[in-house]
Amino acid sequence: MGAKMRRVIGWAALALASAATGAPPEGFDAAKAFGARDGVLGVSISPDGRSLAILEPTEGRGSVLLVAKVDVGQMKPVLASSGSPERIDACHWASNTRLTCRMFSIDRLVDQDYGVSRTVAVEADGSAVKDLSARQRGHTLGFATNGGGIVDWTGGAGDGSVLMTNVHVPETTTGTLTAQTAEGLGIDRVDTRTLIHQQVEPPIPWATDYLSDGRGHVRVMAIAHLNSLDQATGTVEYRYRKKDSRAWLPLGEVTYLNYRATGFEPLAVDPDLDVVYGLDRASGRVGLFKVALDGSGKKELVFDRPDTDIDEVVRIGRAGRVVGASWADEKRQVAFFDPELKRLAVSLGKALPATPTISIVDASADEQKLVLFAGSDTDPGRFYLFDKATRHLAEIAPVRPALGSVKLAGMTPIHFPAADGTSIPAYLTLPPGQETAKGLPAIVLPHGGPASRDEWSFDWLPQFFANRGFAVIQPEFRGSTGYGDSFFLENGIRSWRSSIGDVDDAGRWLVKQGIADPGKLAIVGWSYGGYAALQSQVVDPGLFKAVVAVAPVTDWIAMKADMKNGRSRQQIEAQFGGAVNLDAGSPARHADRFAAPVLMFHGDLDQNVAVTQSRLMEARLKGAGKRVERIEYKGLDHQLDDSQVHAAMLARMDAFLRASMGM
Repeated sequence: MGAKMRRVIGWAALALASAATGAPPEGFDAAKAFGARDGVLGVSISPDGRSLAILEPTEGRGSVLLVAKVDVGQMKPVLASSGSPERIDACHWASNTRLTCRMFSIDRLVDQDYGVSRTVAVEADGSAVKDLSARQRGHTLGFATNGGGIVDWTGGAGDGSVLMTNVHVPETTTGTLTAQTAEGLGIDRVDTRTLIHQQVEPPIPWATDYLSDGRGHVRVMAIAHLNSLDQATGTVEYRYRKKDSRAWLPLGEVTYLNYRATGFEPLAVDPDLDVVYGLDRASGRVGLFKVALDGSGKKELVFDRPDTDIDEVVRIGRAGRVVGASWADEKRQVAFFDPELKRLAVSLGKALPATPTISIVDASADEQKLVLFAGSDTDPGRFYLFDKATRHLAEIAPVRPALGSVKLAGMTPIHFPAADGTSIPAYLTLPPGQETAKGLPAIVLPHGGPASRDEWSFDWLPQFFANRGFAVIQPEFRGSTGYGDSFFLENGIRSWRSSIGDVDDAGRWLVKQGIADPGKLAIVGWSYGGYAALQSQVVDPGLFKAVVAVAPVTDWIAMKADMKNGRSRQQIEAQFGGAVNLDAGSPARHADRFAAPVLMFHGDLDQNVAVTQSRLMEARLKGAGKRVERIEYKGLDHQLDDSQVHAAMLARMDAFLRASMGM
């Protein structure tokens, strides 16, 4: 990013060019350009609207926090992290001159790797860096990996204090009279300058979350239920408080089972309406509801859709004011309840037609200055600062400046028929300038999860492959979320036959339409998508000519065994099902069926899918005399969030696919 922010004056000037039309510059390195991490990782605005905090990547996996005065534009680095092992996840203003940042690392504790977080505070000039997370003494009877999260940015005072969760771990009482015996999750009011902790909510055993009203008052608490085996059953009890009361009252229960929440799940409190907003199921789909916190328990449906699930509550400002609901069908949509924001969204949509994915990222305390993001499938997007009073829009920075002169490929929503006739949504991305071409090399790219889905937006993986001449289809296979209960089936693990069948049918559809050359059809996936790529060889070994799997699950029975700690038998069975189905659905147990060469990548600190999964797959394939290559990255987790690693990985994928398919 340049030294100063560029100011765009007036609505007439907002129609910015969002996609390049020319050829890539001479010497363009596609793997390096597409593999680079986003040039802006986050933007926050100070309460007075005069300063911006911008989180940017540095070389490899590092990051730096920059602070800029809005009227000046000059930026000053105030906090940096190498990303090895600790990285800066996000930063936000606690006051006009004080920032908080959430740090994350994977640490070795008692011979096991754990994700560990902490929260630090720093002055806007880079001074007075202090750790806000409660300190643990050496004689605790355990350790807390959660360094606390901020639940209210005002702390009830607006002076730089915040309300922050605090995990209390009991201490040994041997030889001391001052040992802490309290246990559980509580809330402290923390002065981000003096580090004085004032207890607001005492620790409650098995408390998992709290919601404040954005004005310093805690109104909702979540407590996990236990079964006779002292393991979480997946049922969470929610309690609430009336205004001006400290007594907790029952709000309801939510059962989290098999990637679904059943019951009213509270998300945000509106202190003026005295309600809590949340998600719940209605007629097989998820809608947005509100429940009164006045003791009446009155519940009302606020917004739903007949065709898809509502998955987000749209909030704005430091108090997290609820202003709308969001969902994804072919594209991400937002319904604003706030009339002013509804009008603003319409105006921005007209002014920025080439980047219709527009969202509010942050706001000043009075909501007169907004940080916005606007992007599309062919524009990685850029951040803006909008001033309501002057109706001026200032561009803060583009997300992917290295792609500014590169023509990107359009992402087209389509449907294709599965073998049983079910209509499967998908996204089709064709190489720029080859939208009508036939017989292309092609890639099926299933998403991770499996309880997830792809969305219409810039996506670096399909864009890289399209740039390299491949057609790419991203199937929303059955087991994907957002399409209702009937489409979800039993999830992509228990119903893997339907999920993998849909993935394979996406490849067959490409061939049938003449888009793909059947001899140059490959499959690439990450996480569950990597599993799908491998399992496709078990189901139909001759369909794909090359397989690339990043951080894949390869043996569900081993995964099921690894997840038993901390989960009930009911949870495990609902998620995974029986051994016979899992054996048939585990590619590592059927390596003899593989016909195509396999390339795998995995980080050795992966907390989502253990690196032992890809190691096992490699061993089984080699034992069966199959072609396999595995690349393991040291010190990286599931996301492999390192620009140099991404670039090397993309270059190796491209070379592998071309060699495997004779290109």
